[in-house]
Amino acid sequence: MTAFVVTGTDTGIGKTVFSAALTGALDAFYWKPVQSGIEDGADRDAVVRLAGIAPEKSLPEAYFLNTPCSPHRAAEIDGVTIEPARLALPPQRPLVVEGAGGALVPITRSTTYADVFAWWGLPVIVVARTALGTINHSLLTFEALRARGVSIHGVAFVGDANEDSEATIAAMGNVRRLGRLPMMPSLDARSLAAAFSSNFNRADFA
Repeated sequence: MTAFVVTGTDTGIGKTVFSAALTGALDAFYWKPVQSGIEDGADRDAVVRLAGIAPEKSLPEAYFLNTPCSPHRAAEIDGVTIEPARLALPPQRPLVVEGAGGALVPITRSTTYADVFAWWGLPVIVVARTALGTINHSLLTFEALRARGVSIHGVAFVGDANEDSEATIAAMGNVRRLGRLPMMPSLDARSLAAAFSSNFNRADFA
């Protein structure tokens, strides 16, 4: 059954919001294997609220770290050793898995998220912003994933419309353009579901 990994071209670009929208649209389970930084709460709590799913469909993290920085460093500061073997995919399906930051964010001193994506063998959706700099960041992300043999399902944009940048990324990156989540004045489960339905084709995620 359906399972996707969601990664981003950078941190703070709306990856968790898109993950919530996709989780709600698929009525999927959600899993973020490593959570670092809890000042604003865990991402899975936000996904439960924004996706409108039952709390039990948000699966516990393999690692929950206090320090808000890259997982490899957060683990060192917190005195935790991250064992990649503990990041094996849960069996629940459909499933949306969210990484942290970008594809090359290190989980340990020798392992990036992209390396783990290759191990999982799931199709990856790249979330990209539409603002200045997105072409470079997006194309570099595609190259990093393909260098590891990771299958890219497509690119999902978040932000105000930028037709030329979005079309250029899809064409030059040779990736499917899935759609774009616009900026919304209010964000809740109903408004997010409506935005996803209006801007994405559910069949693209079958």
